[in-house]
Amino acid sequence: MNKYQIISLIILATALASAIYFYTIFPSTIASHWGANGEVNGTMGKFWGLFLVPIMMIGLYILFLAIPHIDPRKENIKKFRPQYDLFILIFLVFMLYIFILTILWNLGYRFNMLQVMLPALAILFYYMGSLLQKAKRNFFIGIRTPWTLSSDYVWNKTHALGGRLYKISAIIALLGIIFSNLAIWFILIPIIATSAYLIVYSYLIFNKKK
Repeated sequence: MNKYQIISLIILATALASAIYFYTIFPSTIASHWGANGEVNGTMGKFWGLFLVPIMMIGLYILFLAIPHIDPRKENIKKFRPQYDLFILIFLVFMLYIFILTILWNLGYRFNMLQVMLPALAILFYYMGSLLQKAKRNFFIGIRTPWTLSSDYVWNKTHALGGRLYKISAIIALLGIIFSNLAIWFILIPIIATSAYLIVYSYLIFNKKK
């Protein structure tokens, strides 16, 4: 077990312990969902409102740990395993941050949920860009199109560009802090556009090489 995995387990334990502690404090129904304007637009019973995120974190962590063992190209994942383990840690920190914001809101603190999420979301997107630039061809992690999966050349070219575009998307997302009414679009448009472009790009590179 490496240092990233140890810290990840501490984060999971923190999320679960927080859910147990606040279960005895919160009312039967709590705010659990926020709209594009950053305001509450949904509630949930306190059990699922408090335990859903920790359960999701634990389930995803188990899945993330399993991927390097079940991927047919597991040897390629070993080549960027430290970066992958760090991604898992950053993702869990992001989830814990969202969970903490939910708890704070239900304790009476008021803020625009989307705006305070943006810095953490930008960090996650930026590191995803770094991970893409390190990733080797596999079936679970990265930009998996028929054309990237069939060629190391297409995979490497697509992921080199994808890494840069995801980093740019992270920087654009931060502008949502300034333009709060448009924050959701500063997140969605760059990511959707980047993902769509990379699919087309991988196809074009494949055919050009062919």
